[in-house]
Amino acid sequence: MKKNNSGFTLVELLVVMVILGLLAALVVPRYIAKEKKGRYQAARVQIELLGQALDQFRLDTGRYPTTSEGLNALINNPGIPGWDGPYLKKGVPLDPWGRPYIYQSPGNHGDYDLVSYGADGAPGGEGENKDITSWE
Repeated sequence: MKKNNSGFTLVELLVVMVILGLLAALVVPRYIAKEKKGRYQAARVQIELLGQALDQFRLDTGRYPTTSEGLNALINNPGIPGWDGPYLKKGVPLDPWGRPYIYQSPGNHGDYDLVSYGADGAPGGEGENKDITSWE
């Protein structure tokens, strides 16, 4: 009688696992770096788009929303004459880390300040924790 030896040996399985581990060690760090850069870029783009909506609001009403009215004034009319919104199609977005953008008007750096505090959610920071602002 002849034995049926179809299948993989333990050595073959270990070799495949080592190769997969090496590939993962090369690919995962690059993917994580791209994801972090992508979030930063997404926040920059969102701040730019929010700035355009704020400018349209000002053209229609003669002023920017106050700090107390906030970015929600771009979606819902806070009772301002000339309001011709909504100025955003899908509502006010959260930053790529899931937190609301910080809006202040009048701002310390212009007519308004719009800020995302980055991954750590705290002012300042470097790398992925760096603040993304409307005035830079």
